[in-house]
Amino acid sequence: MPTYRKELSVDLYELTMSQVFWRRGMDNTATFSLFFRGYPKNRSYYIASGIDAALDFLQDFHFSYEDIESLRSTSPLSEDFLTYLANIQFTGDVRAVSEGTIVFADEPLLEVTAPLIEAQIVETMLLNIVTSATLFATKASRIVQAAAGRPVVDFGSRRTHSEESAMEAARAGYLAGFAGTSNLKAAALYNIPAFGTMAHSFIQAFGDEHDAFEAYAIEFPDSTTLLVDTYDTLEGVRNAIRVAQTARKNGKSINAIRLDSGDLAQLAKDARSLLNQAGFPEIRIMASGGLDEHSIQDLIASNAPIDAFGVGTRFGTSADAPYIDSVYKLVELDGKPIIKRSEGKRTLPYAKQVYRQIREGEITGDTITKHPPLDIPELQHELLQPAIESGRRLQTREPTATIKNRITSNIQLLPDSIRLLENPVRFPVTVSHELLLPSWTMH
Repeated sequence: MPTYRKELSVDLYELTMSQVFWRRGMDNTATFSLFFRGYPKNRSYYIASGIDAALDFLQDFHFSYEDIESLRSTSPLSEDFLTYLANIQFTGDVRAVSEGTIVFADEPLLEVTAPLIEAQIVETMLLNIVTSATLFATKASRIVQAAAGRPVVDFGSRRTHSEESAMEAARAGYLAGFAGTSNLKAAALYNIPAFGTMAHSFIQAFGDEHDAFEAYAIEFPDSTTLLVDTYDTLEGVRNAIRVAQTARKNGKSINAIRLDSGDLAQLAKDARSLLNQAGFPEIRIMASGGLDEHSIQDLIASNAPIDAFGVGTRFGTSADAPYIDSVYKLVELDGKPIIKRSEGKRTLPYAKQVYRQIREGEITGDTITKHPPLDIPELQHELLQPAIESGRRLQTREPTATIKNRITSNIQLLPDSIRLLENPVRFPVTVSHELLLPSWTMH
């Protein structure tokens, strides 16, 4: 099978439009803005993610020989334009927010300024990279908030919509505060701690639950978590206690038990009672099975003695909000403002900057302005910073710890009303007057 590059994920219309531009010598300098329209239900902020991957994509942008051969057979593009595409690279500039920055609806996450064709044909991949990563990072931040300091582990790989999504979800989850992932490829790629317990099939293969637990504890004496709900959950806890007693005699210990079904709150209380009565208050209780920020919040509110959570399907698919209305729109051409006037989808013209005001440890206001602005707001932070000049990145990727810290500190800056997991208040974003000129001045 041929090896195709990400660039071939371009939508056909981007190339057919570009052939028309090229044929007519339309190499005007264009600025495109990538932003999100509105919010999914119960969302009021986004964690900008995928920025580094998007910048890497732009810096290395080119079509391979195999890509061009595929375009020759699958598209109506002319031979002379295909020759042009075979040599195209990204030569433009990009300003972007830092990976892990809190952003709000209508605020640009990144802006591309480049010759029109170059800026146009990267649309699909930029949207794909940034949208999916932001979706996962935002979902993960909400789960971490709900867990209130308890460790969360990503179990979502088997239900994500592709292997690539599994990798992106694991990375975004870790950046947003997860303790680690069950996916070993993601752990290797991104240096994420790997966690694993056992499946019900392991216990079923032995036939006897106690024998299965004992075999696992012997094989992995320093990392034993026992899944106790294959048959009868509380009997499973008792079998885990028997194995823990044997391990203690041998100078070893059982780390945790895992609950994966049933009334998790009540089962956790009953299991905790059994473990404490048997003299094992140190054995932790982990819960999994269809969990998300809402169910985790409910479990903690019920005082369920759960020490850690595994989140799978509802995280890996962002089940309650599986998409973001992300857009990449032309906003300036040769220095002239460009808008879209469609009802409900009107865009703001010009290259932009976002100024953020922070007072007494809290974000108090964002203002979207023209770039450069007519009046620079005082004592505010510029969110969009130069990231690529003439096709080359200005800085290498930031360390993972830096991004994790940025997300944590950004979340702490949000007012409590914005962070509510249900019916949050929408953060007010001001649009400066130079972006709201009468429509007759727009091109």
